[in-house]
Amino acid sequence: MDDPLAALYTVGQVSDMLGVQPAFLRRLDAEEVVRPSRSSGGQRRYSRHDIGQVERVNELVTEGMTLAGVRRIMVLEAEITSLQAELELERARRHRR
Repeated sequence: MDDPLAALYTVGQVSDMLGVQPAFLRRLDAEEVVRPSRSSGGQRRYSRHDIGQVERVNELVTEGMTLAGVRRIMVLEAEITSLQAELELERARRHRR
């Protein structure tokens, strides 16, 4: 399976992969910075996309950002990505004229 959104990894696995504490991952979820999926038993399950987000958060926190600041940066980055996609669609539409 090569789906980057497939929620396959546990807190322990992600913690080991990234060298962060499980409590850090739980706090990111509680603070609504990175919201992993939940298994039927309620355990957090991370996708590769989620893991990439945790890596980005960890970089920003290491640079001195607060979680509130990180959350805002991530929202703005997502908006930029969305606007860039819209711009590309508009450019393609105008090019076809």
